[in-house]
Amino acid sequence: MGGYRISRRSVLAAGLAGGALVSVGGAPALAGKPGGGGGGAAAGHPLPVPAPVAADGLTLTARRTAVDLGGGRTGSALTYNAGCPGPTIEVQSGSTPTITVTNGLDEPTTVHWHGLVVPTDVDGQPHEAFPAGTRRAYTLPVQQRASLNFYHPHPHLRTAAQVALGLQGALIVRDAEEAALGLPAGRFEVPLVIRDANIDKQGTLTYNGRASGFLGGVPLVNGVLNPYLRVDRAHYRFRVVNAANSRVFRLAFSDGRPMTLVGTDGGLLEHAVDLSEITLGNAERLDLVLDLRGLTAPVQLVDRDSGWTLLDLRPTQADVSQTAPVLGRQLSVVERLVGPAQPSRTFSFDGMTAINGVRYQMGATSFQVQRGQVERWRFVANGNPPHPVHIHGASFQLVGRTGGRGQLFPWEGGWKDTFLLLDKESVDILIRFDLVGRYLIHCHKLEHEDAGMMLDFEVVEGGSSPMVAGTADGAHGDHGDHG
Repeated sequence: MGGYRISRRSVLAAGLAGGALVSVGGAPALAGKPGGGGGGAAAGHPLPVPAPVAADGLTLTARRTAVDLGGGRTGSALTYNAGCPGPTIEVQSGSTPTITVTNGLDEPTTVHWHGLVVPTDVDGQPHEAFPAGTRRAYTLPVQQRASLNFYHPHPHLRTAAQVALGLQGALIVRDAEEAALGLPAGRFEVPLVIRDANIDKQGTLTYNGRASGFLGGVPLVNGVLNPYLRVDRAHYRFRVVNAANSRVFRLAFSDGRPMTLVGTDGGLLEHAVDLSEITLGNAERLDLVLDLRGLTAPVQLVDRDSGWTLLDLRPTQADVSQTAPVLGRQLSVVERLVGPAQPSRTFSFDGMTAINGVRYQMGATSFQVQRGQVERWRFVANGNPPHPVHIHGASFQLVGRTGGRGQLFPWEGGWKDTFLLLDKESVDILIRFDLVGRYLIHCHKLEHEDAGMMLDFEVVEGGSSPMVAGTADGAHGDHGDHG
């Protein structure tokens, strides 16, 4: 793109607008010790739960706007349609909506529809960044099952900054199978876009990313500090996305109550699972059902790693006439991929900047995959994890983890498009691509992505073969910084 000449070193060194954490609205934005602040049983702020908007004909405008993050001062953020996060978009499976995105920023951007399996030209990849002051129409053939997805920018070298400064939102796909289950709906279905942030004296989001990742000093849920939600005595459905640049959340409720997991990235699991805590990597999603019929005192959704309170649930004491979802039966049928017993390809996520020793170079195709063929891919971490691994162009299934945690977890079941790779772990997946085109594999710790931990590959008709030595067979070599 003309005028889009930014080096990796300048992005990682400079960040945006500084990064010191100071007070918001007269109260400390960060308590004295690391991991403190950002929650608790203070007065708090009502959780925004915007009504979903229909996808077809929607216009999204990305620009800097005034926002109130709940601190009592109006600062600013990068927003979609003046929202931080942007509107929750709703679309029916089998439809082909057109969403127009206007770039009101001062730099190029894209929108990647994370989780949607769509053709290359509307996938919002770095190659498709469009300049400030222009617009782009995305016509999205949605041919997949009901699921919670996540939209965000994907411009080369600027993804981390644009996401950290506010550009993100939820996208829900609906279908008849899910509708027939009678899961909580309407005001009992609550999207939760969870992230961390840095906020300056004016209440403005700031970014000071490092190569190792951006860790903000306070949590935001649906764009506000210290949120609370008044809940009736009923079942609720929480649709959760980890929208943070780098922070992994370990979610639980303060009283240890079970969370019933009914779905992950790619939609419904075959059977519901009760869990007391869930580790949620960057860009992973959860579909949770919570039984609050007996709730008599406030309970908090917490992150056990940071010690933060993310959301305070405050009972109204109102009993609601509601048909309880039947979660003991089979929820769905998940097609099981069958593939090789040994890996077709191995990907080593090296340090903070490379996959198999190769740093991203836009326009360089690293390998080819045959359309319709199931392959077994193996992923290993070679320094500086965690690495949340994301693959464009297909969903996949995790089939094994050795070393490290040494097991697969219920929140990694069903269809996935992102998973967490920790140190000393080897993770195998089965994957099949049904669309021909160019796609990406990358670390979704966004600072790692911007620094080069990303590869292009091509799905083709016919044979499957590597195109660049070392990029898909586990070989290593320093190919330099192409930023």
